[in-house]
Amino acid sequence: MPDQALYRQYCRQAPQVPLFAQPWHLDAVCVGGEWNAAVVEENGQLVAAMPYFLKRKGPFRYLAMPYFCKYLGPHLHPDIRKLSLEHKYYKELISQLPAVHAIKQEFHPSVTNWLPFYWQGYRQTTLYTYRLNLEGGAEKAWKGFRSGLRNEIKKAARSCEVKQLDDARPVFGLFEKRFREKGVNQPITWEWFSRMDRALAEHQARTTFVCFNKEGHPAAGAYIAWDTQSAYLLLTGFDSQVKMPGATALAIWASIQFVAGKGLLFDFEGSMLPGVESFFRQFGGQQAPYFRVWKYPSRAFQLLEWLSKR
Repeated sequence: MPDQALYRQYCRQAPQVPLFAQPWHLDAVCVGGEWNAAVVEENGQLVAAMPYFLKRKGPFRYLAMPYFCKYLGPHLHPDIRKLSLEHKYYKELISQLPAVHAIKQEFHPSVTNWLPFYWQGYRQTTLYTYRLNLEGGAEKAWKGFRSGLRNEIKKAARSCEVKQLDDARPVFGLFEKRFREKGVNQPITWEWFSRMDRALAEHQARTTFVCFNKEGHPAAGAYIAWDTQSAYLLLTGFDSQVKMPGATALAIWASIQFVAGKGLLFDFEGSMLPGVESFFRQFGGQQAPYFRVWKYPSRAFQLLEWLSKR
């Protein structure tokens, strides 16, 4: 049965659970709904788990992805290696999910098997991120950057100073400024973001890098967070009025150097937008697929979503 307490126990026993699925992170980002988890126990051992975020819209109940929660999906205890057991435990996790009108989740790239979900009537599409292996260190990664990107970073480094800050507000300010310039409502407020930021700071799992021009104005910034295996580029922003080409790339380069020092992978949290994808690709990371899996038990809710997008 779904059980938050049991899931917290599972995460203590399996510390490699990704950042976004950690209970304390879910506590911070699951605003406007409630989170819980399906957990499988066998012979006294917790062997699999799957957290989810339950929301409501009028009479409808649905499972969704919280903001700044890139990956969820099923997770197996690292001792589980047989595909037959994976199929078995995933089926049990699916059976524990609540009765809802729609289910949508994006799985961590480490989840390569969605067959049990297919067998239960789910659908899937493949998305992509870029992941940079930093085992060889930052300098080796630098050599893998596109030459044009390296030149942009060098030029920006001559014109501005990069500072590591224990403060998310400057980067978030750059982020929200871009929405104001475009005349588009931003998806989250500072109050919401600061809630997540406090949780990450308490767990020493985030930092920011900001590029300042010679007048001391922030030109661009990057906000990263990490778990035991990977660091994630959660947020970037830049000031178009400062006119500092390459500043965003410089902030990301400083982030990569920091992450290399921690011995982690760097996940760009890829985008399917052509312009963003081509920018991230220049850093030389490997394209990594991950699954978006969904199911609509309610045709009415599916129609409602389709109409809202139209």
